[in-house]
Amino acid sequence: MLDIPKIHPRYRSLVTRRQLAEYAACGVVSLEGLISHGRGEAFDYLIGEKTPTTALESEMLAACVLLAAKHPVLSINGNTAALASAEIAVLQKASGAEVEVNLFHRTRERMKNVATVLEAAGVVVSQGPVERCVPLPHDRGLCRPDGIGSADVVLVPLEDGDRCEALVGMGKIVITVDLNPLDRTSKMATIPIIDEVTRALPNIATECRRIKEAGEHPRMPTSFDGKYFLKGAVTAISETFVHALD
Repeated sequence: MLDIPKIHPRYRSLVTRRQLAEYAACGVVSLEGLISHGRGEAFDYLIGEKTPTTALESEMLAACVLLAAKHPVLSINGNTAALASAEIAVLQKASGAEVEVNLFHRTRERMKNVATVLEAAGVVVSQGPVERCVPLPHDRGLCRPDGIGSADVVLVPLEDGDRCEALVGMGKIVITVDLNPLDRTSKMATIPIIDEVTRALPNIATECRRIKEAGEHPRMPTSFDGKYFLKGAVTAISETFVHALD
């Protein structure tokens, strides 16, 4: 990263792009994943590259739900591992959730590479035989029966919309992190978090720690209003446009 000057106004963005490119070269991130990141970064511009108020609310709710869950699982793909492995480690410790790797472009080598990146950051990655527990015709339907397959709450950062929909259809509470409020992932999620993943995961972890330190015992909500969080993100985008030329 030494050739990227820290005074560059897009320094963090450029470092992230370089990081993803390097992870793509070593087989952690797929080339398709690079395209997905670019789409997400565009939406981050639109929400002002900061956490909207309603996104913070959804992150606080996600923390409560993770702690109230009987079997919470963090489902991690290549992009999330490359961008936020340290943040995943902190959230796992704060929430007590299991971590399982799940990939669309799945090979034995990529599964190993992603797990290695996570473990190097201090994540405990669950391993074991997989089955087609999720009714999908592609490899994201493969998961551990005693992991994602039996989870009651699944946090799926940077998720595919069809898998999110399938998990919800199985009766699971699905928390997503996606910068696009118009994406099927966000629309189908039980709790859609419209925020950048390296901002969202620390916010959830911080709230988990606060809840535990306060001695609170959160209960699982009986209903959720995902549209509220989507409307909040659209409002944030609208405000960005309104103030763009101020």
